[in-house]
Amino acid sequence: ELQLVESGGGQVQAGGSLRLSCTRSESDKNDMGWYRQAPGNECELVSTVDLDGSTYYADSVKGRFTFSQDNDNNTVYLQMNSLKAEDTAVYYCVVIPSFMIRQNLRACGGYPLRYWGQGTQVTVSS
Repeated sequence: ELQLVESGGGQVQAGGSLRLSCTRSESDKNDMGWYRQAPGNECELVSTVDLDGSTYYADSVKGRFTFSQDNDNNTVYLQMNSLKAEDTAVYYCVVIPSFMIRQNLRACGGYPLRYWGQGTQVTVSS
């Protein structure tokens, strides 16, 4: 079964940077993206390829985060700059069906998406 392996989380001071990576174990026609969830919050869609082929960013990260992908190596990245305390969350790599509306979810890790990474903690201290 398809697997997603994430790396790159950690702890950083506000204003710092981190880069997350996620590698898919096999090629898949669907898109990949990043969600995040902080305690007590919904599962927020951070970035992915949108339905029209553009790059989607949550309003909260626009101008600070950059999504990129290496299709030859089935890998996506999330470059996170100017990190804020409110960016603290568990970040999940996910496969998003190409037809699916890009939206936040009640909880990360399950329905309606089938394939999730293991999650990586990002902690930003102020």
